[in-house]
Amino acid sequence: MFIVDSYFTAIVFCFITMLCWGSWANTQKLAGKSWRFELFYWDYVIGIVLFSILSALTLGSNGSEGRSFAADLAQSDSSNIISAIIGGVVFNAANILFSAAIAIAGMAVAFPVGIGLALILGVIVNYLGAEKGNPYILFLGVLFVMAAIIVNAVAYKKTNQAAQKVSSKGLLLSLAAGLLMSFFYRFIAAAMDLENFQQPAAGKMTPYTAVFVFSIGILLSNFIFNTILMKKPFEGTPVSYADYFKGKLSVHMVGILGGLIWGLGNSLNLIAAGKAGPAISYGLGQGATMIAALWGVFIWKEFKNSPKGTDRLIASMFLFFVVGLGLIIYAGTA
Repeated sequence: MFIVDSYFTAIVFCFITMLCWGSWANTQKLAGKSWRFELFYWDYVIGIVLFSILSALTLGSNGSEGRSFAADLAQSDSSNIISAIIGGVVFNAANILFSAAIAIAGMAVAFPVGIGLALILGVIVNYLGAEKGNPYILFLGVLFVMAAIIVNAVAYKKTNQAAQKVSSKGLLLSLAAGLLMSFFYRFIAAAMDLENFQQPAAGKMTPYTAVFVFSIGILLSNFIFNTILMKKPFEGTPVSYADYFKGKLSVHMVGILGGLIWGLGNSLNLIAAGKAGPAISYGLGQGATMIAALWGVFIWKEFKNSPKGTDRLIASMFLFFVVGLGLIIYAGTA
């Protein structure tokens, strides 16, 4: 299988993760013009599963290092399989709430608040699970990210004074999603031997196997979580499976593309975790907040016609994010 052998390559992979995790929601915005997010979400999950299979059968099965996907899956302990599945279930619950927040509040808000909170808590959880990197520099970087989140919330409040009810719902969903999102990565990381991808401990999984099992957890839980949401949506009227099958192929493909993009980022992030450590790898990946905010501000114009002074707040938010991410990267070398 393919294995990352340098910290620099791991950081590059984390930046690709950042781009992927910060960009997949554009497909939801595109599909949302004519397609409810509950229906979009089925295609998104299918895309995640498809990428996990593709990754496992290509990069995870070729090469001279490590165990191939089939051999690795066959020897995995049930406890590690369950851990990765739980990670998928937790992620799915969080991501459904997060997708609802995007639909209600927009990318420029849902990402900084929800994923920003997930970054802060997730870095703490993952560092405690595997202490890799300078903790002082790492958590200083996290504090800068926290400052960026606060500034973004202030900018959003200034822009949406006339829509407080919707704003409150979007913010609450973002916070709930971020709280749950901070824990999913630890369950996947616990199922892998992060210290030795070349010769993983017996019963532990390689990143490719863990990603596949994780995606199965997402798919299985979606039959429960998303079915409930289809019947009792946060906004709008209920939708049915019949509505899903009435969708055009082009609309379904947009959702699948979103899942493929997120799946690529997830796979590269876990592959990088062996060299960078789970806290740094996860933290950089969740820098997706900045990428999504760029999309929300400059492409989707979510802060259009905002009051005077909002531009300075947005610029400060990006500055805090850049400094915070830089410190997180440096923490792995200090």
